[in-house]
Amino acid sequence: MDLRANITHLTPVARGLVGAYVVSGVIHLVKPQVFEGIVPKQLPRRRELVYVSGVAELACAAGMLTPRTREVAGVASAALLVAVFPANVEMARQAHSRITRRGSTPQREVQRALSVARLPLQWPLIRSSVAIARGGRG
Repeated sequence: MDLRANITHLTPVARGLVGAYVVSGVIHLVKPQVFEGIVPKQLPRRRELVYVSGVAELACAAGMLTPRTREVAGVASAALLVAVFPANVEMARQAHSRITRRGSTPQREVQRALSVARLPLQWPLIRSSVAIARGGRG
């Protein structure tokens, strides 16, 4: 497999998604506590869910790099992005709540701004995943 050709075949958004999945997937497995706090409280076995989502991210990244598995990986990636959206909403909610409870600081304001800005960014990532699934470059 020519990894360089497989990566350059993807659009910059898709390459960014693959890179983000690799970095995030590794962090999910090495430091799961980073993500446990944003798993919605209604869900049981939060640590296990963090591990599962980390493995899923790594699998999606690998699958998108391989032409034979790109279609399935694109569908899985879109589904994963939808599945983890509640955790992203929870992260934004918690960032806002910290400011409400403890007051505003530059760091808290930046955290809130980034977590809120991240929410609409899911849409182009989902669209890129669907494009990859349809045989496109993402």
